[in-house]
Amino acid sequence: MQLVVGRIGRAHGIKGEVTVEVRTDEPELRLGPGAVLATEPASAGPLTIEVGRVHSGRLLLRFAGVRDRTGAEALRNILLIAEVDPEELPEDPEEFYDHQLMDLDVVLADGTEVGRITEISHLPSQDLFIVERPDGSEVMIPFVEEIVTEIDLAEQRAVIDPPPGLIDDRAEIVPGGSGGEAEDR
Repeated sequence: MQLVVGRIGRAHGIKGEVTVEVRTDEPELRLGPGAVLATEPASAGPLTIEVGRVHSGRLLLRFAGVRDRTGAEALRNILLIAEVDPEELPEDPEEFYDHQLMDLDVVLADGTEVGRITEISHLPSQDLFIVERPDGSEVMIPFVEEIVTEIDLAEQRAVIDPPPGLIDDRAEIVPGGSGGEAEDR
């Protein structure tokens, strides 16, 4: 099975290095020297990692055959894809691969159906589940511990405890709260 493990960013310097937006919790395993990665688009790969290092908090990689800035710039926005055994699980039991979460039923703690995970969006601040509701509409659920209280792979479901207004239009109004409307004077 194939997993997206990174996206190539812009060139760094003049010797063929590129920045990489890491999309795996195991970069040392997936993005180490010698790793051969498929690409999207497929015509750009496969790419073999020659050298990797962290610079100012960013992962920099150089691929075999890419020796200058022009070659590095040509790789910009290409997705890096690793071949992974579908039975393999992340080391941390609280982590999941996207393929494990896709198509899970999303329910409230009382069992009320919310929908089904159709997509996982990886944002810089957090991941989001894109959930298709039974009526065909979509809702975005932040994949954070406070909201997604349980992932049960055996039962193929994600249990959520959403704050008011996240999955419906009934936001909770707190009387006497601060903020809100400005007053004309």
